[in-house]
Amino acid sequence: MPVDRPTLYLETTVPSYLIAKPSTDVVILTHQHMTSEWWERERSRYEVFVSDLVHEEVSRGDAAAAQRRIAAIGEYPVLRITDEASELAAVYLRELPLPDSAGADALHLALATLNGMDYLLTWNCRHIARGSVKRALPVINAAREFASPTICTPEELLYEDENMD
Repeated sequence: MPVDRPTLYLETTVPSYLIAKPSTDVVILTHQHMTSEWWERERSRYEVFVSDLVHEEVSRGDAAAAQRRIAAIGEYPVLRITDEASELAAVYLRELPLPDSAGADALHLALATLNGMDYLLTWNCRHIARGSVKRALPVINAAREFASPTICTPEELLYEDENMD
């Protein structure tokens, strides 16, 4: 019997790092390489979803780069922004250690949560993939009887299929 692929919400920073020209910042360049490697090696192991918000965000900036980002995510099902998602994002802004300016990040978290995603993949370590958010989100969601996605970076999912010896 085939095993279902885990679901994965692809946050905007991942296609952005995938498409961007190589950075002169060594850390960002490493993230770009890890993103490309994950994209080529591991992406097919997941049922990938994006959202209206991801489409909106990847469409910003340089027109040619935006077109490449849009093309990269074009095949994936789109999760719609609902009133429920907006309301949960407002809860996250109140209860998670996020600045008021992180409304879009809270909405990414809400969309992944409400749509039952197994993973939320991001390079946004300032607001989404930070330890305090990863620790608090399951507590907030459990109080509302929601499961929480596992928040991680492409680096963390890069070697999932390898056995640990």
